[in-house]
Amino acid sequence: MSQELADLALINGAVWTGDPLAPRTDAVAVRSGRITALGSDAVADLIGPDTRVVDCGGGSVVPGFQDAHCHPPQAGNALLRVWLNDDLGLDAYLARIKKYADEHPDEPFIVGGGWAMECFPGGTPRKEDLDAIVPDRPVFLFNKDVHGAWVNSKALEIGGIGRDTPDPADGRIERDAATGEPTGTLHEGAAYSFNDRYVPLPTLEDWQAAILAAQRHLHALGITGWQDAWITPATLAAYHALADSGRLTARVVGALWWDRHSGLEQIDGFVEQRERGRAGSFFPTSVKIMTDGVLENYTGALLEPYFDGHGGATDNRGLTYVDPAVLRDAVTLLDARGFQVHMHAIGDRAVRNCLDAVAAARQANGMNDLRHHIAHIQVIQPEDVPRFAELGVVANCQPYWAQHEPQMDELTTPYLGEQRFAMQYLFGDLERHGTAIAMGSDWPVTTANPLREIEVAVRRIGPDHRANPPLLPSQGLSLDSALRAFTSGSAFVNHDPDAGVLRVGARADIATIDHDLFEEGVLPADARVTMTVAAGRVVYEA
Repeated sequence: MSQELADLALINGAVWTGDPLAPRTDAVAVRSGRITALGSDAVADLIGPDTRVVDCGGGSVVPGFQDAHCHPPQAGNALLRVWLNDDLGLDAYLARIKKYADEHPDEPFIVGGGWAMECFPGGTPRKEDLDAIVPDRPVFLFNKDVHGAWVNSKALEIGGIGRDTPDPADGRIERDAATGEPTGTLHEGAAYSFNDRYVPLPTLEDWQAAILAAQRHLHALGITGWQDAWITPATLAAYHALADSGRLTARVVGALWWDRHSGLEQIDGFVEQRERGRAGSFFPTSVKIMTDGVLENYTGALLEPYFDGHGGATDNRGLTYVDPAVLRDAVTLLDARGFQVHMHAIGDRAVRNCLDAVAAARQANGMNDLRHHIAHIQVIQPEDVPRFAELGVVANCQPYWAQHEPQMDELTTPYLGEQRFAMQYLFGDLERHGTAIAMGSDWPVTTANPLREIEVAVRRIGPDHRANPPLLPSQGLSLDSALRAFTSGSAFVNHDPDAGVLRVGARADIATIDHDLFEEGVLPADARVTMTVAAGRVVYEA
C-alpha cells in the first residue's frame, strides 16, 4: 500500500491541465516521475506520511513549459562572462564590461553579449567606446539577437579588418561614411566569421558549465524542456556528456546547425551526429537552417525592397543565406532521412522560400509526421498564411517581439512601410487557419520567461511598455491558446507526447505559479514561478 502513495502532492491549486476535455482541477499527485491522480478527492487518498505536500495557495499549476527555440549554451556562456542582457544603455554596458575586464586581467579575450540595438544611433555601436575601457585586449560582444557584434580596435586589428577589407557575401562591416574605416559593428557573416576564426573556443568543460548555468535559469522559469536551435559538434558533445551522466534534467531536442557555406554533402554527417549524440533526455533529431538575417540590419529577405526610413525606396531586398533551389533539395533530403527541419525565416521572401521547400519535400516524399517548423515568421504575405496548415508546417512563434518598443518603432517600422507593417507576427491568422503553433523565446535574444512572452502573445503589449498601444491587436491569442502553445504546442514540435498536458500517467513535468493566471486583473508577467518539477523531480523552488 505504501508503495502506491504519492511522492509529491500539489493541493489547493488553480490547475490548468491543458486538456480541452478536462481543463481545470485543483490538485495533482506524483509518484515515480508520473502523474498518478488529479483532483483533491483522488489526491487525498494518495497522501501518506512520506508524501511531500505543497499548498499552492490558489496559484496556477500548469504543465511544464517547453521552449521551442532557444540557445542555452550560448546564453550560459555569456551568463558566465559578459552578460549585458539585464542592462540597458551605453553607460550601463560600459560599466559591466569594464568591471568584468578589471576582475579578469589575465583573460586574453573579452567575450559575451546581449546589447540592444536601440541603444545606439542606427543600431550600431562604435569601437571607440570599447577602446576607452579595454584598449589592450580584443573585445567581441554579440548583440541580443546574435546577428551582429560590437568589437574594439584591438579585435579589428587581430582580424585584419580595415578600410579595404571587403564585406563577406553573407554579411557587412559597418563603416564610417566619410573615411570607409570600420566603426566597430560587424553584421551577420562578418561577425560569425570573426567569431569562428579568432575568438577562443570554449572547452568541453566550459560548454557543460554553460549548459548547466542555462538549465538552472530555465528551470527557475518553469521550463522543463526545449529545442536548442544551434547545435554544433562541440555543444553536441557537451549535451551528450550531461545527458549520459544524468545532469541534464530537462528534455532537450537538438537542432544540428546547417553550415550555409557547405552543401548537401553535410547530411551524411548529420546522420552520424544523430546516432552518436543521442543519450538520456537529449535527442539530436532536428536540423536548423538559417535562411535569412533580421530586419533591423536590413538582412532579412524581403520580396520587395526596404524603404530608406524616410519613405523613399532602396534596392536592398536583404540576404538569402541558402539558395532557394538548394534549400528545396536540402529539406527534401533531410525529410527523406527522417530529420525534422527547423528553419529561421524573418522576411516574407524567406518565409515563402521555406514553405516552397517543404512543398517540394511533400511532393517528393509524401506527407509525414516529422513536424517541420519555421521560426520567427516576422513578415508573412497573406496568401502564405494558409500554406502552413496545408503543408503541415508548425509556426514556431517568438511572441515577445510582437509589441511596440524602440527596436520595432525606430529600427523596423520605418524600413518596412505601412503595408508590410500590418503583416507582422500574424499569430491570430495562423491559428484561425488551423496552423499548429509552438512558442519559444530565442533566448538570449529576449527574455526566456514564458509568462512575459505569454502576456505579449495575448495583449500584444510588452510588460515593460504597458502604456503603449497594442501591436496589431487582432493577431493576439487567448490566454488558453498562448499557454497551450508554450506547453503542448512546443511539446508537439519536440515530438514529446508525454508532456504538455497534465493527465494521469503522463510524465510529471509541472510548474507552479504564485497567481491564478485566469483570475481577472492578473497579468502573466506579474506572476512568478514558485516550483518546477521535471520528470517528478523538483528542480527549482523559489
